[in-house]
Amino acid sequence: MTSTANAPLAGAAGLGPAEADWAAAEALVRAIPPTGRTLLICHVNPDGDALGSMLGFGLGLRQLGVRDVQATFPGPPEVPEPFRGLPGLDLLVPADAAEPAPDLVICFDAASVSRLGELAGRLSTAGAALVLDHHASNPGFGTVNLVDPSAAATSVVAEQLLARLGVVVGPAIAECLYVALTTDTGSFRFEATTPAVHQMAARLLATGISPGDISRRVFDTRPFGAVRLFGEVLGRARLEPSAAGGRGLVWTFATLDDLARHDQRPYVLEALIDSVRCTAEADVSCVVKQTRPAEWAVSMRSKGAVDVSRVAVALGGGGHTFAAGFTGRGSVEQVVESIRGQLDAALIG
Repeated sequence: MTSTANAPLAGAAGLGPAEADWAAAEALVRAIPPTGRTLLICHVNPDGDALGSMLGFGLGLRQLGVRDVQATFPGPPEVPEPFRGLPGLDLLVPADAAEPAPDLVICFDAASVSRLGELAGRLSTAGAALVLDHHASNPGFGTVNLVDPSAAATSVVAEQLLARLGVVVGPAIAECLYVALTTDTGSFRFEATTPAVHQMAARLLATGISPGDISRRVFDTRPFGAVRLFGEVLGRARLEPSAAGGRGLVWTFATLDDLARHDQRPYVLEALIDSVRCTAEADVSCVVKQTRPAEWAVSMRSKGAVDVSRVAVALGGGGHTFAAGFTGRGSVEQVVESIRGQLDAALIG
């Protein structure tokens, strides 16, 4: 088994947490009493980084002897199919069964309190709150905040804290962190993929996990109904070359009726943005996904001319320069119009 004890600080470039923040986070975890209750929370509609970071850290807490650990996320207690093979799933409980007043709550990959949904109240009922994240728009809503915008994924921050706590990363924890790292870097294709990212991947792979099996499960497997659904939704994509100061916007949308017609769960739509963002004529890409009547989960990507996190923050969400999202309300047309209205203000340079 490989230890992460020599892992570089997530904030080594000066953009992340100070040494005092790391020390305070470590102290919070070490102060969990033998009978203490620890609640781990990640954001609504969890992706690979949210789930992988949370479950990997939860397994690390078990290794440290923390007995009462729960993990949860807001909304329906459904783990997306690509992540149903992750170690540590036995830590998960539905949101309505989560500990109401934990001694410590640890939040993963949530850029804002709103991303915690109905679980946001745990921040006030917990004895203390620790936030692990990498979104630049995160305001720091915990008692202690480990927020590193220079980190490629929240799992980078989680790995560093586990190392400081003396956790030995074996295959189970490594698989969780590797899934988190690969999903948020787009299989190491995105701009945040640095030498340090590959070094972290090498440490995790050295534990014996199989990158081929993980990639097939997470990226290369989907139901035939999802393939048909993608074809239909991509067929209604619209290109607006004059948007974003002439840099271009491409967008499409999917409704609850679309999901029902193809007998698919909402999580299958998370991969759709990758098919839209490759459009050569647009810097900004957007997928608007209906979550309930008059409510939409919006995913945005940029190739570099537009800071989509500024768009998302202005509309109540958050994220990074190249990838961000928010919850929109009204009709599809109203949601897209709200995006158009913010694009020019978000132009870089």
